[in-house]
Amino acid sequence: MFHGLVLGGTLALVGCGLTIILGTLGLVNFAHGAFFAIGAYAGWLAFEWTGSYLAAVVIGAAVTCAFGFVIERGLISRFYQRPHEDQILLTFGLGIVIVEALRAIFGGVGRAMPSPDWAAGAVSIGPVIYPEYRLVVFGIAALSLLVFYLLLYHSRLGLIVRAAIEDTLMVRILGLRAAQIKAVVFAIGVLAVGLAGVVMAPIVSINPDVGARFMVQSFVVVVIGGLGSFPGAIIGGFIAGQIQTLTAIFEAAYSDVALFLTMVAILAVRPRGLMGVEGRK
Repeated sequence: MFHGLVLGGTLALVGCGLTIILGTLGLVNFAHGAFFAIGAYAGWLAFEWTGSYLAAVVIGAAVTCAFGFVIERGLISRFYQRPHEDQILLTFGLGIVIVEALRAIFGGVGRAMPSPDWAAGAVSIGPVIYPEYRLVVFGIAALSLLVFYLLLYHSRLGLIVRAAIEDTLMVRILGLRAAQIKAVVFAIGVLAVGLAGVVMAPIVSINPDVGARFMVQSFVVVVIGGLGSFPGAIIGGFIAGQIQTLTAIFEAAYSDVALFLTMVAILAVRPRGLMGVEGRK
């Protein structure tokens, strides 16, 4: 169950990044897993250069955020008015290009990023001896989710972002640049998944395809929680984490099957997901 909390927190963070982009921009980002890999590699390189875990987290997340901003301004911004099929093809192809570029630069051999020295041991929690670093991952994920929620729903920036999505013309009349606001939203969404990639780097093998599994699971998380719902993505992430880990106790090969069956069961009862609401058409 502790493993489920850690995995659930990570999936919630990845899923929330996907939800921020989908819920505000209406864009289905199939390059989400590639941005996870960018964060993992950027964090690993920063750790190799500085030897500081904190620097790796900050630099890795910042690099992913900056890359997302540039990609949005240079490419994705041209597709907001295009059909969803074009957006899917664009982001799917973009993900392939990013993954293969990482493979060309770093090769296909997995890299390893060590845990920080101050969290390399284990801690006793009642009858359970549990790795300290996994608790650090859960703490970072929980704190990050809180920050993203406050930023988007209880700040002036969040108010401007929601206004720009609902009425772009009025925002322009008020002297705000709606195009740059959309770029900021996309950058925040990929910042979340890049941060998840950095904090998971000491746990998983860093390779160009490391984000593929997390991307598939994050889509399941978003569907379970409800498309465009930030709280729903958090709840869906923790549900998915527990299902994956508890199923693995009996048979690891069926953990993904159990996750998809849960999604099907929830959609059969609530087609909008647990906390989904009617949004833009």
